[in-house]
Amino acid sequence: MRTLLFSLLAPLLLALLMVAPACAGPAPLALDEGWEYRWGDSPFQDDGTPAWVGDATSQSEWQPIAFPSNPPGRGDNRHAWFRITLPAGEWRDPVLYIYSVDLITQAWLEDELIYQYGHFDASGEGRFAGWPWHMISLPEDFAGQTLYFRVFSDYTDIGLWGEVKLMERIDLLHYILERSAGELVVSAFLLLLALLAFIFAIVQGDRRSFFGIGLFALAAGSMLLAETQASQLLVDIPLLWDYLAAIGYYTLPVAMGLMLEHWFAAQGPTLLRRIWQLHLGYLVLAPGLALAGVIDLSSTFPTFDVLLLVTLLVMFTTIVVHLGTLNAEQKLIVTSYGLFALLLLIDMAVAHGLLPWRRVPVSAAALVFALAIVTITLWHYRHTQRELHRLNLSLEKQVAERTRALEEMVEKLQAYSYQDALTGLYNRRYFDELLQHEAAVARRHGTPLTLAMVDIDHFKQFNDHEGHEAGDTVLVGMGRVLTHHFRDADVVCRMGGEEFVIIMPGATAAIAEARLSELLEVLSHKRFRYRDRVLGPLSISCGIATFPEHAGDPLTLIGLADKALYSAKNRGRARVEIYA
Repeated sequence: MRTLLFSLLAPLLLALLMVAPACAGPAPLALDEGWEYRWGDSPFQDDGTPAWVGDATSQSEWQPIAFPSNPPGRGDNRHAWFRITLPAGEWRDPVLYIYSVDLITQAWLEDELIYQYGHFDASGEGRFAGWPWHMISLPEDFAGQTLYFRVFSDYTDIGLWGEVKLMERIDLLHYILERSAGELVVSAFLLLLALLAFIFAIVQGDRRSFFGIGLFALAAGSMLLAETQASQLLVDIPLLWDYLAAIGYYTLPVAMGLMLEHWFAAQGPTLLRRIWQLHLGYLVLAPGLALAGVIDLSSTFPTFDVLLLVTLLVMFTTIVVHLGTLNAEQKLIVTSYGLFALLLLIDMAVAHGLLPWRRVPVSAAALVFALAIVTITLWHYRHTQRELHRLNLSLEKQVAERTRALEEMVEKLQAYSYQDALTGLYNRRYFDELLQHEAAVARRHGTPLTLAMVDIDHFKQFNDHEGHEAGDTVLVGMGRVLTHHFRDADVVCRMGGEEFVIIMPGATAAIAEARLSELLEVLSHKRFRYRDRVLGPLSISCGIATFPEHAGDPLTLIGLADKALYSAKNRGRARVEIYA
């Protein structure tokens, strides 16, 4: 609950710290002298206090040490105690700042437990809980009292690490933010660069190269974000940040291996492929085992550091051998990566005590890498813009010509899709869509809508006697007669075969009957010609149905008109019937 509350308030706290002035109290005091250490773990008395605290009889067991980290003669020891007498000072809200601890600790001010990080079991041991920075609150009267640190570590290092300072609380928070600002900016820049590289990997042709660059930027950005001390102010879950840092750190050689394998593809880089595949396996296996509780995350770093050292030697040997095959862009990327790798190695040496403690500017090298990528990207962008402008000039004419051709084709296709190929009338598809529209209009406005079904009488016998070509001539002629006979508002469609339908918006059944009766009279005098022959007289049968007179739903008119048509046929043909 406390962690959740702190995480929710962290953005507000950061904003206040950015505008709040630094405390005008005493300057931070580095506690870099006066330390003593003692191997082993103190027994505890009945009241729960360590027996070594304030024990005058065992003073000879305490040995001086310049800094409370990695005392000599460790051997198999996993426990160590450190102590210091706190100096005097005019402090208003004093805290003790510790850069990090290997691995878990308790802080005792005389016989009072004032701070604990990690969990100590009954045997005084515990699991790795992360590498956060520590802020230990001190009472106002701490001056002259002895501060003890009980430390357990099964890691390669043991004790306090980095720097230990006595300072005001507000000064510490300013201190953290000031030293984290650059890393936060660089990590954000790298994460943005990773996003852009992944987008290019999707849309560009050189996918492997862009994917490798994006993966490297993502790994470096995630690692820097997780390792910056300000991240603890945002989300106070140290182990979460350590997992994120480990995953980013372990991903770096995978990304670089992918890029080098792609660039040296012509040389058949089997060794490079095996290296990044080995690191990929470690990336999956090491954090996975730590999450499963099989090992501590801290124990995965030394093994990886050795593996990374060997990997870097192999990679840069390969680069030197094949340097002539790289282009200028690839050389720039390799150079920036080399600087980044060099600072990683220095940081690794500091972490393992091979070099004196100092802050290694890994973020600066990451920024150089990012700027190299941005420079290359901007050059590509400028080149691409010039090429696009040139292509646009040549494509505009082609696009205009193809657009005109496409428009003409669309018009033709649209006409074909709604037009009966033989008669030129609208077809069944157009009829179905128009009926939906006219039905909606009739329902909305309450106006009549009439359908008239027309069928040529005895057309099958006509085809059998005169031939199908003559029948087609009659169908074409019948289409023309129907088109000219009805109003402009009426729409004539061929349903198929010798059957036609007329949609008559606003017409009543009586009006439709009158028009169709006139049509019967016209056809009784009409003779169709086929070649040099005059074809015999033809008659039609008609069925009428009207909304709302015959149906409550206009869409049912086609079935009702069809029934009226069959009624006309059954009653002798050559007649008009209204649905009843």
